[in-house]
Amino acid sequence: MTLTEHLGELRMRIIRSALAILLGALLVVSFYDQVLATLTRPYLDLCRRSSSGFCGLSYDATRDEVALFTLDPIEGFSTRLRIATYGGIVLALPVLLWQLWKFIVPALHKQERRYAFGFVASTVVLFVGGGLIAFRTLGRALEFLISWAGEGVDQAFQVSSYIRLVTLMVVAFGVGFTIPVLLVFLQLLGVVEPRTLLRAWRYAVVGTVALAAVITPSGDPISLFSLSIPMVVLYFVAIGIGHLLTRGRDR
Repeated sequence: MTLTEHLGELRMRIIRSALAILLGALLVVSFYDQVLATLTRPYLDLCRRSSSGFCGLSYDATRDEVALFTLDPIEGFSTRLRIATYGGIVLALPVLLWQLWKFIVPALHKQERRYAFGFVASTVVLFVGGGLIAFRTLGRALEFLISWAGEGVDQAFQVSSYIRLVTLMVVAFGVGFTIPVLLVFLQLLGVVEPRTLLRAWRYAVVGTVALAAVITPSGDPISLFSLSIPMVVLYFVAIGIGHLLTRGRDR
């Protein structure tokens, strides 16, 4: 294909991806109340099991629901658009990956295609797994943060701030869980050796905890350990996978 034909192919893939995101966003907007209720479920569960007044104005015990507040006339609309965009990307992720795969696969050899499929699949699985763990630990993280606010501080969360925290937590955990995929890739390229990574495990553990502390948006110890412990485990898993994939090359 000529350069113009490549650009035309890329444009077609981008248009299809954008349409998939748009359709996903419209679907999220159609079920916005249900989506917002799902996002606030960890906070609602926290308020249910906590003592009276722990969640302040945010929790209505008689109606058994939490309320998020807006301090700007356009905040509610902008938050809805933000949730729709994020949700559209998540729903369109299979289409996005498929369009990316169809664009790059003609340039790959047979063995490279096999590795590429494994990298894409493992990245998606690890990212989703990290996001689910972040969502499951969000309630405990909020409990820690609220308890350190002080007895005289009442809780009234902005909807934009809450959604931002949930999004950053999911992204941070997802990115952290996909770092071992990069390590396997570097081992396949010969940039690092499995034995070198294994010898440096002490430095890797310290560096992993430091990295988790940096990328965790809430800064609480619960989220820190919930992210760093799986990352350390995945570090050793990446070494094992790299050893299995490169031992034939060394021989």
